[in-house]
Amino acid sequence: MPESAWKFLVYLGCWSYSAYLLLGTDYPFFHDPPSVFYDWMPGMAVPQDIAAEYLLQGSFYGHSVYATLYMDTWRRDSVVMLAHHVVTLALIICSYAFRYHNVGLLVFFLHDITDVQLEFTKLNTYFKAAGGTYHRLHGLLADLGCLCFCVSWFWFRLYWFPLKVLYATLHTSLISVPDIPFYFFFNALLLLLTVMNLYWFLYIVALAVKVLTGQMREVSDLREYDWAEAHSPKPSKAEGQRSRPGDRTMLIHGKPSQGCGGPVGGEGPPAAFLKCRQEPSGSHGRT
Repeated sequence: MPESAWKFLVYLGCWSYSAYLLLGTDYPFFHDPPSVFYDWMPGMAVPQDIAAEYLLQGSFYGHSVYATLYMDTWRRDSVVMLAHHVVTLALIICSYAFRYHNVGLLVFFLHDITDVQLEFTKLNTYFKAAGGTYHRLHGLLADLGCLCFCVSWFWFRLYWFPLKVLYATLHTSLISVPDIPFYFFFNALLLLLTVMNLYWFLYIVALAVKVLTGQMREVSDLREYDWAEAHSPKPSKAEGQRSRPGDRTMLIHGKPSQGCGGPVGGEGPPAAFLKCRQEPSGSHGRT
């Protein structure tokens, strides 16, 4: 949970600031995407407000590369996640160095909103079973958050991102700056980012199908998949009996864990927590 809370605050702060710059100031980039290249020239000054956004985003994604390699639980899409962080960090550094910061601001705005909703949903998934009781409000917020996340992922990353960013970088950039430098390099990275957005959208579609067909009784994050857990030996019959119905203690990696509260003496892996649910009986324990 601390990881999700931290990411939620970071993404919320970064997205709110980029939304303010694009929608609350004189920057016309969102409503007029080709304007990102108007009056462009090598070595032009970077406005301080945009430079501040770049500083926040660059430091966060620099940490994210390290965290994915050495801190986070390894999951089925961790390789893609690492590639995403590396590509994003390369875009941040290079777009700042070659003064494509107007494009970068638009990319930040269109991507961070979905991460805000993802971490919000994960937090409410944790809270709805906190203390071994089912909290109706957090359950509702988790379901609504997942719905908003699915819709916004398609709308912002798969519709607006190509319509606004890729259209500007692939087409109108050549009109405004015919000899624009590093044209193929930057567009290759942006197209790679689009491919990864499509890849993760497959997970979202799979989640929706499972919920609609009844294969999944509640919303969970499909990428929360502990690779080590999936490849560890299954518990023996004797061990399995230690995790019988009605007993809140269950096995994670062969060690006892207190149901949705995490393992004894510490917080459990997010994968185990998100897959765990204390089913309410009647109205007892609901809030």
